[in-house]
Amino acid sequence: MGIFSRRQTAIAEPPAAGGHDWPAERSAPAVATLDPALRALTGHWTIDRPHSRIGFSVRHAMVTTVRGAFTDYDSRLYFDGARPSESRAEIVIRVAGVDTGVEQRDAHLVGKDFFDVRRYPEMTFRSTSTTHEGAESFRMTGDLTIRDTTRPVELQLDYLGSVVDPFGYERAGFDGTTTIDRRDWGLVYNQRLEAGGSMVSEKVRLQFDISAIRTT
Repeated sequence: MGIFSRRQTAIAEPPAAGGHDWPAERSAPAVATLDPALRALTGHWTIDRPHSRIGFSVRHAMVTTVRGAFTDYDSRLYFDGARPSESRAEIVIRVAGVDTGVEQRDAHLVGKDFFDVRRYPEMTFRSTSTTHEGAESFRMTGDLTIRDTTRPVELQLDYLGSVVDPFGYERAGFDGTTTIDRRDWGLVYNQRLEAGGSMVSEKVRLQFDISAIRTT
């Protein structure tokens, strides 16, 4: 890891069929510090878009916060509850689906000042490592690519629980957060304020509210 379809329904999207080229889950010795419930979640997952959100928030004019979400993306997840280091994630976001609730602002974001979606239609996150930090907390490092610039980021991930829903899908919930400096990816547009400071903060908080469905 669109996530959060504008045409939402109360029924989860069916899990994608197999065919990915990732290796099947492997047996591994139990790790004493991991809850057995986590080990039972080992397998391939996908993000259920109608019940998840890949969002962002940024300070505007130094006095308020603007929030938005990316609404069109594909995801592939593999969680290894016995060996968290084997866990990985890939999310491909089609940036034209950005939604802040204001049409004019969204048009500005997809234009040349920011994402320049005609030249760079996708942004991606691909994990490179995962570590278990204790209890139900994990840290996932990965490469974030925006406008053909790739830089490493670290996500703080918290496991929220798992359940079999009324439709028979096995679900697992995770919250993930990180803060980036958008200038590192070439998003440098800004306007200065008379009293000092900038119209749009360089710091952007990314938020991943994930309801994942097991596919295998």
